[in-house]
Amino acid sequence: MTTAQARRAIGAYGEDVAVRHLTGLGMVLLERNWRCADGEVDVLLRDGATLVVCEVKTRTSLVAGTPHEAITDAKLARLRRLGERWVLERGIRPDGIRVDLVAVMRPRRGAAVVEHVRGLC
Repeated sequence: MTTAQARRAIGAYGEDVAVRHLTGLGMVLLERNWRCADGEVDVLLRDGATLVVCEVKTRTSLVAGTPHEAITDAKLARLRRLGERWVLERGIRPDGIRVDLVAVMRPRRGAAVVEHVRGLC
């Protein structure tokens, strides 16, 4: 397996964990890995009448930094714009759009540790 394939596999694992966690909280999965010319959203969900644009960051170690450190102001602004574009393309009108982060730490042994940060913007 190449490094790129390993990264994709770890990312897919983290997204699966995140979706299970979020739907377990009662959110409704709308779409995964939505892409357009401006970027990609990992997971889109509905939390009541609110659209949740969710960024999932998965790490196996902290060598590259924490998942939280990967979320810059520019990334947040792009995620918000992508959520607005998704809404326009789907023709829906949520009460609001929220950007969340799900940080998944996958240790070499044991279960993944999941942290859900709501409302980054």
